[in-house]
Amino acid sequence: MIYKFCAETDTGLARTNNEDSVAFDESAGLAVLADGMGGYNAGEVASGMATALIKAEMGRWLAETGGRAGPRDIRRAMEICVDNANRSIFSAANTNAQYTGMGTTLVMGVFQGSRLLLGHIGDSRCYRLRRGLLVQVTRDHSLLQEQIDAGLLTPQQAATSMNKNLVTRALGVDNAVMLELNDCQVEDGDLYLMCSDGLSDMVSDAKIAEILEQRTPLAQRAQSLIHAANEGGGRDNTTVLLVQAEAVSERRRLIARLLGK
Repeated sequence: MIYKFCAETDTGLARTNNEDSVAFDESAGLAVLADGMGGYNAGEVASGMATALIKAEMGRWLAETGGRAGPRDIRRAMEICVDNANRSIFSAANTNAQYTGMGTTLVMGVFQGSRLLLGHIGDSRCYRLRRGLLVQVTRDHSLLQEQIDAGLLTPQQAATSMNKNLVTRALGVDNAVMLELNDCQVEDGDLYLMCSDGLSDMVSDAKIAEILEQRTPLAQRAQSLIHAANEGGGRDNTTVLLVQAEAVSERRRLIARLLGK
């Protein structure tokens, strides 16, 4: 399986600064997206620290393993990298008055072979489009999701709730945080979307699926998602990261072996 990556981010129509951050390492199969929160500029500091630290540490470890690491080792490496990032953000928030209370959501993935190891904290999401069907792979760590799970709200009521941005788990707000991990099988043609809530709050799942199904380059579909979020109100920063999976043919594998790749 080979993977193509593409990311876009936009400030939106209501904000003056962008507290989202996104990074990927295509050679390592690594994708990281974060949506910061906090006082003036603190949110973008937290999200920027998260993506930079995780990309550097996880990317280096993946490069050193050369694609030979098993799922258990990858999961452990993800947990360690996230823990290190959490401690760094928490320390910065507690030693710099201007960063007090800052934190960030996180969604990250390691794509290797036909497997995706997916981790998330908060309400930044990962969706999968497979054969025309869009599925939300992650489950929000949010007050709204807890109310839905408890039967206090329907998904339709939650869509119009005023409590959309109340997360129950975030990176950097405490000295420890739990990364929720999922192990997903990837199929040929799968398209994965990681996004901040600037997209999911502004654009319906049906509209997201419609855009992702377009037969246009990944960059164009990413830009169309950003445009749809702004058309829907653009009340927040919007960041999207697309990962397209494509099975490698036997001929292509043979050529790669002959070239020593």
